[in-house]
Amino acid sequence: MASIDLGKVLDKAWADKSVSEVLAAPVSALKGVSDRQGALLEEAFGIKTVADLADLKYVGWAQALAALDAAK
Repeated sequence: MASIDLGKVLDKAWADKSVSEVLAAPVSALKGVSDRQGALLEEAFGIKTVADLADLKYVGWAQALAALDAAK
């Protein structure tokens, strides 16, 4: 089973929320992502929530390329 220390990846206000709540949260719930950066993601890619960011095809492509590079 996969796990993650939510306190390390989330803004303090979101660290005690459920995964479902975090996925529905704005991307600014992620540590280091400002409201302005969240607005830019929405403008550029239509990203409104953490789930939207996770589902962004470009993120998947980048992760696949990184995995291919790591496997060589």
